[in-house]
Amino acid sequence: MTSWEIYKGSGTPHDDLDRLPDPPGWREFQDVGKYQAQKGTTFKARPEQIQLVNAALYLRRPLLITGRPGTGKTSLAYAVAHELKLGEVLYWPITTRTTLKQGLYSYDAIGRLQDSQVQPSESAKTNQNKTAAEELEAIGKYIRLGPLGTALLPVLPDRLKRPRILLIDEIDKSDIDLPNDLLHTFEEGRYRIDELERIKEVLSTVEVSTSYAQTTETAEIINGQVQCNAFPFVILTSNGERDFPPPFLRRCIRLEMEEPDPKELADIVSRHLTALDSEVLTKAQPIIDAFVEKRSSEELATDQLLNAIYLLLQEGIPAADVENNNLLDKILKPLSGPGA
Repeated sequence: MTSWEIYKGSGTPHDDLDRLPDPPGWREFQDVGKYQAQKGTTFKARPEQIQLVNAALYLRRPLLITGRPGTGKTSLAYAVAHELKLGEVLYWPITTRTTLKQGLYSYDAIGRLQDSQVQPSESAKTNQNKTAAEELEAIGKYIRLGPLGTALLPVLPDRLKRPRILLIDEIDKSDIDLPNDLLHTFEEGRYRIDELERIKEVLSTVEVSTSYAQTTETAEIINGQVQCNAFPFVILTSNGERDFPPPFLRRCIRLEMEEPDPKELADIVSRHLTALDSEVLTKAQPIIDAFVEKRSSEELATDQLLNAIYLLLQEGIPAADVENNNLLDKILKPLSGPGA
């Protein structure tokens, strides 16, 4: 039997990399549409999750999902978008440096200045005859709406009940002020673009780019202001690493995401890996059992289980290599604590 090992540590060049199989579905770097559809179709919601998603839809309130890593918080957003035909999920990852303005829009002032300095002389002569509005019209090239700013754009009348969808990922990683900064935006559903509001007397309508990755959709901003007419379906995820202020929590529907039980883990494995091996559940049951046992005392994520089972299914890898040579323990390494 051919060994599963591609890299052998021999120091001798070879072509065994050609034997590398296709990546697992959750590690395929494909276009945004296929990626989001894959995540949306492999997630199965629990009854409580279904109820609170519907509550958020009815009330037009953000859904704040808290849970440990790997419990499917982000996947729920893609599942809702896929089932309800809401289109591309606008994705806003949060870090300690993220500000509200970054989520709304960005203005490339340096790029605009550089472009103005490299104009050919003939073009410069032509610009002398332009009106003030014509000179300002190019400003739209340097403004890009962020994920939050794009989500708040008005929708066409026939889409009033099919809003845009926004995923704000790991809001608990944010600066302490960001949740409070979001309050007005969530309540009013509007914001201003200062650079456009200042020139509205000369140029009232400006076309800008959006954060959609699947399309080159642009938006017309009138008088420098954006007012949504259908509040977007907003999902915020949190790993529970911090508390949020009561005014912020009051504006959200809150969902605590529980870890999948053994039966649900088997279903997740089946949804992701049955196409690779129709007998995956029979082969993977010992690893599922080991994962559940380790998870009772250590922090583990479901994708670690999928990684371990994917390796088990590879041609040429004996089960003993996974279980007895500590490869399983290395893949299922705790996410926190000593040695993490």
